[in-house]
Amino acid sequence: MNTKSLALTSVLIALGYVFHTIVPPLFFGMKPDLLLVMMFLAIMLAPTKQNVLIASMAAGVISALTTGMAGGQIANIIEKPITAFIFLALFMLAKKVRVNAISAVLLTVVGTIISGTLFLLVAMLVAGLPGSLFSFIGMIVVPTSIVSGLIMFFIYPVAERFSKRSNLTA
Repeated sequence: MNTKSLALTSVLIALGYVFHTIVPPLFFGMKPDLLLVMMFLAIMLAPTKQNVLIASMAAGVISALTTGMAGGQIANIIEKPITAFIFLALFMLAKKVRVNAISAVLLTVVGTIISGTLFLLVAMLVAGLPGSLFSFIGMIVVPTSIVSGLIMFFIYPVAERFSKRSNLTA
């Protein structure tokens, strides 16, 4: 892993932290995890196993430190690396065809749904949920995946152009 990719990943995760902290909790203290968008973008711009591991561990720890949901600390630390490697596999499959803004949006929506579902399942096992699993998926995961997809639609083309012009990724 080169230093430029590591620096880019760090900046994106830091930006994700800002998104994560300014978004208020919506449902039973649970808030949309927009840090995922930045983690997914970091994976798309530098799709190496080392980068995925670093980005997911950093995102998991940051999300764990800033979560307001009971059991969310453990759930974030477990869920982020699993989600990141699933996302990497999906991205590598999509890359064989072609990755553009639309495929980046679809990958982000699917990745967010995977992440949210894994998070809720782990949180349910660790601390229980104050409502039904399906209500959380409907009230938090699906809207978050839509918002994440919209954000990715606007930032992916800009980040990709910037990355190519700056020679930031391998």
